[in-house]
Amino acid sequence: MARQLDEQIAGRFAVGRRLRVLDVGMGQGTQALRLARAGHQVTGVERDPAVIAVAREALAGQPEGIRERMRIVEGDGRDTGVHFLPGSFDVVLCHGVLMYVEEPDPLLAGLARMLAPGGLLSLVVRNGDALALRPALHGDWAGALAAFDTTDYRNRLGLDVRADRLSTLTAKLAGIGAPLHTWYGVRVFMDTAPDGTTPPDDLETLLAAEERAGRTDPYRSVAALLHLCGVRG
Repeated sequence: MARQLDEQIAGRFAVGRRLRVLDVGMGQGTQALRLARAGHQVTGVERDPAVIAVAREALAGQPEGIRERMRIVEGDGRDTGVHFLPGSFDVVLCHGVLMYVEEPDPLLAGLARMLAPGGLLSLVVRNGDALALRPALHGDWAGALAAFDTTDYRNRLGLDVRADRLSTLTAKLAGIGAPLHTWYGVRVFMDTAPDGTTPPDDLETLLAAEERAGRTDPYRSVAALLHLCGVRG
């Protein structure tokens, strides 16, 4: 996903330009820190105090220049209008968040308002068109059959969450003024790997295969996650 994001940033903005980045639901700050290291000015929004503490600890271990480029705000992604003015950011990330939001439309509209004209909106969501694949690969035929008729599922944490269909999100992005520019699949081959799996010796080859599949039909259509990139008109 990081490689996909970098590809979109490189194709949209001038080389060396310091971008204003908003990471909504930043978690432990993995992507926020990565982009700050790349020279961008990054604001991360997260509502979980325990996760924020982990992110602050990671940030504290960075060189001063990187620490100065990253700001952490405790808050809900649906309240971006409280913290920031419309059009304040060149890039807005919302990765792995929509599955926890029962009604995502207000959140999406708020994210689009944060973008400057020509800005990039990056979403990572659970693929609602491929929910039957994981239970089927594990031999859970009843679970696979039930998954065809729903966008609800139980994740690896045991939480009941929701997925999004590509067609639905495409329509929503057009409606909020940030129409879909391109999309990728994420975790095409490795979604069924057990948590904690030791990376293989040929990790780079694995990543190359995943990256190729994530941009190639029909493989990307059955990925566990979708990475959608919209552009503010």
